[in-house]
Amino acid sequence: MRKYILLFVFLISFFNAHAQFSVSADKHYLLRDGKPFTWIGDTAWELFHRLNREDADRYLKKRAEQGFTVVQAVALAELDGIRAPNAYGEKPLIDEKLTKPNEKYFEHVDWIINKAAEYGITIGFLPTWADKLDAGTWGKGPEILNVQDGATYATWLAKRYKNKKNIIWILGGDRQPRGEQDIAVWRAMGKAIMKVTNNKAIITYHCQPNQLGSAEWFRNEDWFAFNMFQTGHCRDTPVYDRINASYNATPTKPTIDGEPIYEDHPVCFNVKDLGTSSAYDVRKSAYLDLLSGAFGHTYGCHDIWQMYSPKHEPLNGPHMFWYEALDLPGANQMRYVRRLIEARPMLDRVPDQTLIQEGDRPAPERIQAARGKDYAFVYSAEGKPFTVLANKVSGDKLTAYWYNPRDGKVKEAGQVSNKQKNKFTPPTNGYGQDWVLVLDDAAKGYKTP
Repeated sequence: MRKYILLFVFLISFFNAHAQFSVSADKHYLLRDGKPFTWIGDTAWELFHRLNREDADRYLKKRAEQGFTVVQAVALAELDGIRAPNAYGEKPLIDEKLTKPNEKYFEHVDWIINKAAEYGITIGFLPTWADKLDAGTWGKGPEILNVQDGATYATWLAKRYKNKKNIIWILGGDRQPRGEQDIAVWRAMGKAIMKVTNNKAIITYHCQPNQLGSAEWFRNEDWFAFNMFQTGHCRDTPVYDRINASYNATPTKPTIDGEPIYEDHPVCFNVKDLGTSSAYDVRKSAYLDLLSGAFGHTYGCHDIWQMYSPKHEPLNGPHMFWYEALDLPGANQMRYVRRLIEARPMLDRVPDQTLIQEGDRPAPERIQAARGKDYAFVYSAEGKPFTVLANKVSGDKLTAYWYNPRDGKVKEAGQVSNKQKNKFTPPTNGYGQDWVLVLDDAAKGYKTP
């Protein structure tokens, strides 16, 4: 009997240790342990490189309280990540060689990954920023990444972290591959990670802004699990066109905006003429992403991605230190984004502009729609009225609510017939007055979102 008990304990431990993220059957969503995974992310690119353990704990705890589930961070960081040491004086590589990782540096990375797990946060883990392959017109490099050493380094990392349940791999790092030579490096790293993890790893690639996201280069790669965009830091980019095109592309892959407009960022890098991005800018991006086909969303903050503090030189004019920026309103409003998308069956959600008559408005006043089998979400970016067409979801009668993205509060809007088109006018309108209409099949008895 004892040997069977030991076998049972071993099997439970094995499956817990090796539980993996996976892709849903329809290829549009990520699952964790077989259940829908809510990706509400933050770009903390310099987390491993610049924060000590006390500060990292403070950051992760706060983000968990705000409803974030993913933090994107880089092992070999952008801001002189090879030659500038971490908070404990350790550099990531010995003699700047990928084949000689510094154990002391990666013990700190280990600690942060483990602490993130305690808070229920997954690390979107970048082995390196891409200036280590292509320093180009910005970035300090050095350019030490090649096919052979990249595969060796990726193998070492994969062996180190293969049993961590809270890692999703992100190759690249703010670069477009310049050609087949660059693609070969990322391919070698992706294949190395998959080999070590017995093809269980979930891997994507972080590129610069383009029309197709990372699928432009990697859509047919067997290691490439989902498509990641960067839509960049300009206001009112038509993110919905890019996300929806990716959603409908073949082969089908989940899609996400891994770097949209950041809060407190110079708009289009032109603060003089365009000012600084606001909470409204970042939450608008989130709702337009999610209702146009993205499986999740990444928020970002200009003061936080670089972990700006009195110890560091500012880059592109941050306005406050990272620990002050933790409570910016856009960050706090991400909890309301998560609350809404989790309020109804997530795997049912499909983008559907045919739900509404006004489906072609431009980004500043965009009205974006998605539906499940028995519910619908319609986001009105400026609170403009719109018309919902009949019989797009189940039910003879629909229960309506107005969901406020600014504070997560709900206003009941009564019931309407699903056998006719219905016009809805949000409670307020104008710049910054965005609203989400929630429509439910009244017979389902869903709770107020």
